[in-house]
Amino acid sequence: MLEIQNLSKYYGKKQILHQVSFKLEPGDICGFIGANGAGKTTTIKSAIGLIPFEEGTVTIGGHSIETSPVECKKILSYVPDNPSLYNFMTGIEYLNFIGDVFEMTWEQRKEKIDYYGNAFNIFDRLNEKISEYSHGMQQKVALIAALMHQPKLLILDEPFVGLDPTATRFIREEFKRLASEDGMSILFSTHVLEVAEKLCNRVVIIREGHIVLDESMDAALQKYSLEDLFIDRMSQHE
Repeated sequence: MLEIQNLSKYYGKKQILHQVSFKLEPGDICGFIGANGAGKTTTIKSAIGLIPFEEGTVTIGGHSIETSPVECKKILSYVPDNPSLYNFMTGIEYLNFIGDVFEMTWEQRKEKIDYYGNAFNIFDRLNEKISEYSHGMQQKVALIAALMHQPKLLILDEPFVGLDPTATRFIREEFKRLASEDGMSILFSTHVLEVAEKLCNRVVIIREGHIVLDESMDAALQKYSLEDLFIDRMSQHE
């Protein structure tokens, strides 16, 4: 569903990503792990077409993000670590706007908004202005907007930051359900290694713009916990 091959990114003369390659199959839940500044967000933004890259290819559902960006974006959703929503809208206006973008019927969007709004315990507040929401509430609206059109690929940057424990537990279980029942591929960066260890079937570790681990979670955890493995890979030198 997502294939990144030899992705390199420069800012001026400084190379940020070095031949980054990995892929996700339908139904994969992949934890994208790295220290601050390792290149996680740059990789994600390059993969979804938010920023250009100098070398390599990215394909989503068989479409190139460079030559067929609209086809790619029809089947993916992205949630950044700090969602930027339209504060002048109410929650329900924003979600209906997203429904319009993805050409959802009223029946389809009502079903999803009811389901996720209640699951996140935010349904009764969707008529309030987004400007009045806390960071956690905005994160919930961003997650509903990402999930409501049933993307084939879901990419998230630190999705659990700001969520309360109930919402965190729900979204973990929902990721598992969407991957197993719908075949959704999910890539998320996180520093919460315990969550990644329990949730993901794949793990990719990036260090200083280089992929230093790309394998199944079961294989990765044969000898170490994910925390120990992460620290080991961060301490290694080129």
